[in-house]
Amino acid sequence: MQFVASLCRKFLPAVLQAVWRPTTDVDLVRLGSGYGGWWVPTSALEPGHVAFLAGAGEDITFDLELHDRGLVVYVFDPTPRAIACVERDGPQSDRFTFVPRGWWSHDDVLRFYAPRNPNHVSHSIGNLQRSTDYFEATVSSVATCASDMNVHRVDLIKMDIEGAEFAVLNSLLNEGPLPTTLCVEFDRPTAVLQLWKHKQDLHAAGYRLARIDHWNYTFVRTSDAPTVKQAQFWGVRRRRRRAVGHVGGRVG
Repeated sequence: MQFVASLCRKFLPAVLQAVWRPTTDVDLVRLGSGYGGWWVPTSALEPGHVAFLAGAGEDITFDLELHDRGLVVYVFDPTPRAIACVERDGPQSDRFTFVPRGWWSHDDVLRFYAPRNPNHVSHSIGNLQRSTDYFEATVSSVATCASDMNVHRVDLIKMDIEGAEFAVLNSLLNEGPLPTTLCVEFDRPTAVLQLWKHKQDLHAAGYRLARIDHWNYTFVRTSDAPTVKQAQFWGVRRRRRRAVGHVGGRVG
């Protein structure tokens, strides 16, 4: 199984790039280091725009570049080494806020399991590496985080949250906020069908795939995109159609 996962991580990005063909009509720029950087639209970099960034790890170069360009930046990560990194490298600024909290589909206290390699920093709620060491931390939906921060509009969301992205994406589509720019690292490359379903749900909510950078995906929401309630309605209809097709199978 580990060998299959390794092959998927190596070859699938190129296959999906060819099959899904990200749109080419969005002007993009890459910010951050080679390890921690992301492609984002230049239109997302307006001073005063609000960015919610989950998963700092030990590389906040992307976060810092957004801050340096005038964005209001909120960083979320409950991992002890990430907390130490942000305390060391984060700016003292009223436009930069760090919250030691994880993201999930709802508010809870959950276990974050350690990576097998002690040199690595990323912990996972789903215990992706089947380890036994963990710590417990508070998690919230993005909507709760926005409410707690008294933020009424989020323009850019980035999540690198070690397998929790599918649950959080469902929460975003159900209750918002729906940013103009959505950056997601998918940490379960063998779950291609699940990835495809979420891509379709995002498309129904008005998002277009703008960039695939290995397992980092950048989506841009169109100006005529549906509201949260409309996106939720079409998402429910899509899931019902898939369920009917799965139960009934093909006819004829």
